[in-house]
Amino acid sequence: MPARLLLGVLLTCAAVLAPAPAVAEPATPVAAPWTSPLGNPPQVPRPFAPPPSPYGPGHRGADLAGVPGDVVAAAGDGVVVFAGMVAGRPVVSVDHAGGLRTTYEPVDPAVAAGQTVSRGSPLGTLLAGHAGCPAAACLHWGLRRGEVYLDPLALLRPPRVRLLPLG
Repeated sequence: MPARLLLGVLLTCAAVLAPAPAVAEPATPVAAPWTSPLGNPPQVPRPFAPPPSPYGPGHRGADLAGVPGDVVAAAGDGVVVFAGMVAGRPVVSVDHAGGLRTTYEPVDPAVAAGQTVSRGSPLGTLLAGHAGCPAAACLHWGLRRGEVYLDPLALLRPPRVRLLPLG
């Protein structure tokens, strides 16, 4: 095969087999999966302080400042698993995907166990009387995965992207 013909065949094959140029599509904004249950950004007079041991002292949630009667919203999509009294305080608990459970207290519930809720939908209203609260009322917002308590405020932070070097 003459060199000129071979070169033509190779160039044609290269043009046909070459990948199409990449075209950037406009970014579609995606709603954050979590929202503050009380104000955005929330006022946090007392942050999460994990106990040193499972039964040790600590603060297993974050207190968010508010006023009595504020609407308390679901932090994320889920199913209400409890709405009632625990140790004399009204509590609402919601199960979320990934084994997460959020708790809210003291809340006069407007939901019932078994009810599906969406991020931002009302769970009830904030009541006064949370011990140690420097505001008119505080919502104690808790987060667990299984039996492990986590910082609920971490749900509101953008995810950290960490790029690792190749090789």
